[in-house]
Amino acid sequence: MKNNLEEKRKEYGITQEELADKLEVSRQTINSLEKGRYNPSILLAFKIARLFELSIEDIFIYEGSEDDE
Repeated sequence: MKNNLEEKRKEYGITQEELADKLEVSRQTINSLEKGRYNPSILLAFKIARLFELSIEDIFIYEGSEDDE
């Protein structure tokens, strides 16, 4: 799954550490999310979307295979 979390975070002018504090996760979690090494839980995805006042789909882009349809 791709995401534009880093873009959104930078648009809001906050650091990974500040975002981590707001979401009550580690900075390493934010870094892993931004690098695409980690997919968030549905709860974390909702928290991120709510923080940026966006929908989950505005931040996280699911790239399923044709088999998923």
